[in-house]
Amino acid sequence: MEINDIFENNRRWAAAKMADDPDFFSRLAGGQSPSMLYIGCSDSRVTAEEVMGVCPGDVFVMRNIANIVSSTDMSAMSVIHYAVTSLKVRHVVICGHYCCGGVEAAMNPEEGGILNPWLRTIRDVYRLHQTELDAIDDRTARLRRLIELNVQEQCVNIIKTPDIQRAWKEGRTEVHGWVFDIETGLIRDLEIDFDSILKRIMKIYRTI
Repeated sequence: MEINDIFENNRRWAAAKMADDPDFFSRLAGGQSPSMLYIGCSDSRVTAEEVMGVCPGDVFVMRNIANIVSSTDMSAMSVIHYAVTSLKVRHVVICGHYCCGGVEAAMNPEEGGILNPWLRTIRDVYRLHQTELDAIDDRTARLRRLIELNVQEQCVNIIKTPDIQRAWKEGRTEVHGWVFDIETGLIRDLEIDFDSILKRIMKIYRTI
């Protein structure tokens, strides 16, 4: 795709929106009140809004390699803080995807250069669940399971933050762990048992 194609596509998209709803862009300019914070992977095949079938203004989005939530990532912490305290989103979603190159790279014992610190977070997930993962002989199945466990651990990481703990305690925010299957186009809710996980860890990570 050429750069000029992007501008032409944009003009057609804007014209179609205006034809369908003349007030569409004026409403967008008036402010945002999304109900969801979506944290996903930067993979070009997983476009958050299109996958969920939502419109501009519906979802506050953050994407990075392998949908990581790290307490040392000031960008992620700022996004979470703004989404929860200012936008007051009702739902926080961590969405991974099968065939994730970032998770696959973390499974390989190779030098990753600048990616090493980032991939270490995923390798820590492997370490936490090594017994389960090493028992899976098929590498593809092991990768799929690590992708799911990575989503689970990133959900746990986000629950460790004071903003989420406060919103959770007040009953105004829910956390969800999803995986997008590129081969089918479908989103799967991992139905993570957060209550059970929190009972084990909150003595250590409670901040409010």
